[in-house]
Amino acid sequence: MLNLAAAVVCSVLVSVLLKLAPRWRIGIDQAVAWNYLVAGGASLVLLAPQASPELPARLPWPVLGALGVLLPTIFLVLARAVREAGIARSDVAQRLSLLLPLLAAFVLFGERLSALKLAAAALGLVALAALTWRGADAAAAPRGSARWLLLVFVGFGVIDILFKRLAAGGLAFGAVLPVVFALAFVIAAAIVLLRRRRPDWRSAAGGLVLGVLNFGNILFYLRAHRALPDAPALVFAGMNLGVVALGAMLGLLVFHERLSRLNLLGLGLAPVAIVLLVRG
Repeated sequence: MLNLAAAVVCSVLVSVLLKLAPRWRIGIDQAVAWNYLVAGGASLVLLAPQASPELPARLPWPVLGALGVLLPTIFLVLARAVREAGIARSDVAQRLSLLLPLLAAFVLFGERLSALKLAAAALGLVALAALTWRGADAAAAPRGSARWLLLVFVGFGVIDILFKRLAAGGLAFGAVLPVVFALAFVIAAAIVLLRRRRPDWRSAAGGLVLGVLNFGNILFYLRAHRALPDAPALVFAGMNLGVVALGAMLGLLVFHERLSRLNLLGLGLAPVAIVLLVRG
């Protein structure tokens, strides 16, 4: 359970760093680029992938290319969502994105859904609508925040679907993660160059910390699954519920984020949807 707790903490601290980045004068685009350089190096050292001459030919390059583009761009979207909508709502939107692979399996691949999973999907969509509703309380939901939350929801959902495609291909994550991170670094570096940002030590330091947290989230989550091989649902639920709970606590108590009543309703419905999804 320590690995699971560490994965939750790393995930939420990513959002905290994104929240504090403007205050610390960290350039998010530069930090994201450095983050993938650090994560790629860490994956090579700690996951120790087995290189083979046949590996490049076996890699699903279209899926890897899509991930290489989506990962840095959605990271930038998440940073904007955290700044506009706050940690609590952004973390919930990210975790509710797990509903998209479920709906994709039903719509695109003809997978049958249980009543509990259908209820989870419906409840999750209601929670998302409540989280993104601006309503009359403009201070609780700044103008434009709903757009960024929806992009977080869709973006992370598509990323999850692509990673599931990789897993279905039978390739070890230790072999594909360095490639994904390398491609993501190239795209992130291109974004920095197009924006004509000058490198600075604050952004590099922020990217170093971001990379450690980002990779730590992945590493500890994989170790939690390895430590509890007979309880994947427990790990899955614990990760998502833990992030929702800790993110909400930090957002509300530490950063004093203001939520409307509908936002709070969405915050409360999200864990119920996750539990129903696991039990279904």
